[in-house]
Amino acid sequence: MHKIKFRMSGDDLRPRRTKLEIPGWAGKAERRADGSQEHAWHCVPFSEAATYGVEVFYPYETEFRVTTKDGRLNFEGDLGPPPAPGRNWPPFRNFGDLYYTYQILLDLKPESGCAIKVETHPSFYTDTTGTAPIAVPALIREWWPMLYFIVFKSPAEDQSHIFRPGAPMAQFTMIPAESDFELVPMSADEAAERELQSRRIYASRETLGADSQWLSTTNTVFDGTYRRIHGAARKPSRT
Repeated sequence: MHKIKFRMSGDDLRPRRTKLEIPGWAGKAERRADGSQEHAWHCVPFSEAATYGVEVFYPYETEFRVTTKDGRLNFEGDLGPPPAPGRNWPPFRNFGDLYYTYQILLDLKPESGCAIKVETHPSFYTDTTGTAPIAVPALIREWWPMLYFIVFKSPAEDQSHIFRPGAPMAQFTMIPAESDFELVPMSADEAAERELQSRRIYASRETLGADSQWLSTTNTVFDGTYRRIHGAARKPSRT
């Protein structure tokens, strides 16, 4: 099993493997059944991507707002006195008005040959209020031992990002440190094989996913074809 080591300074909430919150940011606990609304957790590719990393939370008991007004950032929220002497306070800073930072006081150490990628938390993609913080992507190398700060994109004019107590702020994933790949077209044989596989799945979908088919509130047809192939592919092969 791969490991990410961490250390913290202060009493901020500990990081954890990202979890789908149902009910919560991932949607309501509605079954995959006729008349149900589509929710993010219904989609296996999204759920896998969303739970691939480590999530961190806004740890304070008081809500904090970052608002853009007349092209300038305004910070609203009383976090009280600094929790420790000499600590930068509040933890939010203007970063050229187009961005702002948050001092998270967290150090993640990936395995050798890997790096930590900062990402926007998946709850951003399910947010319907326009208030979810937008973390700017960054790649932190294994040799960097400093406590992190996260850079966020500023909200649009007259809009706010809201940091709510216990709500997720960002996600970190461990990836190969070097992007060592080349993008090449498939050979004719490879392309033909993939096309054949695609046609076979399409042709068998009515039987493979028949008992899992459902119609959403937007009259979109769903079934469990991908989930079943995904489950079969993950099972260890037997010799």
